[in-house]
Amino acid sequence: MFEKEFFSPESAQLYHDLLRRTLAVVQSAWPAGPYSGCSAQELRRQLSDDLLPAEGLPLDEVLARLRPLVEHSIALSHPYTIAHLHSPPLLASLAAEAVLSTLNQSMDSFDQAPAATVLELQLGEWLCREAGYAGEAGAVFTSGATQSNFMGLLLARDSALATRFNCDARREGLPPEARRLRFLCSEVAHFTVEKSAYQLGLGSEAVIKVPVDAGFRMLPGALRDKLEELRQQALVPAAIVATAGTTDFGSIDPLAEIAALARGDASWLHVDAAYGSALLLSRSHRHLLRGLELADSISMDFHKGFWQAISCGAFLLRDATRFQHLELHADYLNPVAHAASGIPNLVDRSLATTRRFDALKLWFSFQLLGRENLGAMLDHTLQLAGFAAEWIERHPPLQLLHPPETGCVVFRYRSEKADSNRLNAALRQHLFDRGLAVLGHTVVRGQQCLKLTCLNPTVTQAALTALLETVVAQGRELEAGD
Repeated sequence: MFEKEFFSPESAQLYHDLLRRTLAVVQSAWPAGPYSGCSAQELRRQLSDDLLPAEGLPLDEVLARLRPLVEHSIALSHPYTIAHLHSPPLLASLAAEAVLSTLNQSMDSFDQAPAATVLELQLGEWLCREAGYAGEAGAVFTSGATQSNFMGLLLARDSALATRFNCDARREGLPPEARRLRFLCSEVAHFTVEKSAYQLGLGSEAVIKVPVDAGFRMLPGALRDKLEELRQQALVPAAIVATAGTTDFGSIDPLAEIAALARGDASWLHVDAAYGSALLLSRSHRHLLRGLELADSISMDFHKGFWQAISCGAFLLRDATRFQHLELHADYLNPVAHAASGIPNLVDRSLATTRRFDALKLWFSFQLLGRENLGAMLDHTLQLAGFAAEWIERHPPLQLLHPPETGCVVFRYRSEKADSNRLNAALRQHLFDRGLAVLGHTVVRGQQCLKLTCLNPTVTQAALTALLETVVAQGRELEAGD
């Protein structure tokens, strides 16, 4: 009596019709602008229907209730949605999302996902080769950089405890010497470095911030000085975190120089390449990742520069045997006998147990588009950032904070009449509340700034010009009324 509620070859037409009608609502309700401007209070009022009715509702009524959820979402494909490292997904990724959800494979054990396990392993091996790793490397798909960065620092912590203090943290927990461990990163590194430090029992004060240059890249000389200070204090640099594509500026730390310092101190080098790893697709820009192959571990996000549906990331490890720090065996899931007989269970590499077959999205996109198309799309986003920066420099009252290295452009509206910090914060909120544009915002050395994150390869220079003209016009309007 319940067969029609689940997928099978016999129910496939019902599924097709449900998808068709649901997609029709998404199409008709899709926001005309970047955002409707609806407030949180109004959204709560509109979405206050009974969440679990006693009886199932007719499809037409459910679809009517779906409509405001679509209407009041951010339109990622709109050229004026340009705030975050949050990309519009490829149609290929959306199609693969339907397939992987229908298959519903669980990536923890081979007997739950045989073909999916093999494909993820193969794609992980390919990613390692692209990053410059040799045959002993390995990878696992993750939910994104937060999880990947945590994994890198977890392995760095346990490796330091094992090699420096002969401690197996898996069995013994943290010894008193763990209080001497430190993580080093640039002062503009992702906040997950600090978040990971306190989640790993070291505390956020274990994170040492290293100064950056005018391009917001870690200074190797300053890193050398910090390492020397740690030596003098009998503290242990368990990990150095370099960034390939910072959140605000898209800046890439000097990876090769940092790697040399990490080797000299026997420190684990983790590279947060959540955004910058997409440069591997580009023949003209991948040289910016020189030194990536020297990292002990790497974070990659495919729901950023690879245009995959959320979530889709990967963690790469130069020496796959170090995944052993994550291994725990359960008789019902991944018994030791499986490893001895060559049965791969990816739970041995992951912090998660149940996990989606997200590798399918990336594989399907690669198959349909190919390297040349994907590389050209990435190059276009970087060209857009360069164009925006040049336009800003030519059009006061806008002020460019730094020339973009990748696709991130940080700027501000400079006012002679009003407090510029307050005006920039108000300008960004004004554009959002009226549904005119979704811009990013950040604070750079005490200055409130606006940000463009160029990730959408369908955006044209004309559209970007119109957006910046809107920013100037709305800024002048607010300035005049201040």
